[in-house]
Amino acid sequence: MRILLFANGVANDGTMVRRALEGAGSAHILCADGGALNALKFGLAPQTIIGDLDSLNATQVEEFRAAGAKILRFPTEKDETDLELALRWSVDKGANAIVIAGALGGRFDQTLANVHLLALADLQDIEIELVDGEQRIRLLRPGTHRIDGRRGDTVSLIPLGGKAGGISTSGLQYPLRDESLALGPARGISNAMLCDSASLDLRSGLLLVIHTCGRA
Repeated sequence: MRILLFANGVANDGTMVRRALEGAGSAHILCADGGALNALKFGLAPQTIIGDLDSLNATQVEEFRAAGAKILRFPTEKDETDLELALRWSVDKGANAIVIAGALGGRFDQTLANVHLLALADLQDIEIELVDGEQRIRLLRPGTHRIDGRRGDTVSLIPLGGKAGGISTSGLQYPLRDESLALGPARGISNAMLCDSASLDLRSGLLLVIHTCGRA
């Protein structure tokens, strides 16, 4: 099951977002609260809306319900954000791929928390990414990974939660050869793809890959 998940942040249009929308026809359109309005912005009808619904008024909720959306309302006072609720719902439904749009911008605390949600243990076997405008963000766990794009695209590597070790890359302008990236220094920022595909091996830790179309 592929899920296209709209969060309630700033939904910037762009190349990476459009690529994600190309598969919208076969995906379940899931929205975290006000993310339903972001789905409409891209011409998509929400199929499931989950959250405390504090970002939608009563009229909007009933209009979405009348249009066929399933509404899952939660208390305002809760431990999870609406996006986390949506991700956990996706896991329960057996999702194998999740693309999140509208999760960045606006409140910095929410943006930072949304990126950290990628590290949820329940998501480790699910192909998941954040898309925003020209950017695609993935969290890599130990293993071999491929980065598909275009020559000249910008790729930044940022460790999450501590040191990422045993990193080796090919196809990037500034290669790493069994090296580590530490939390703090900005050494992994603004690398560049030398061809349309690059590869990365990671032995330990968690590594964010921010892929931007063209020169960032």
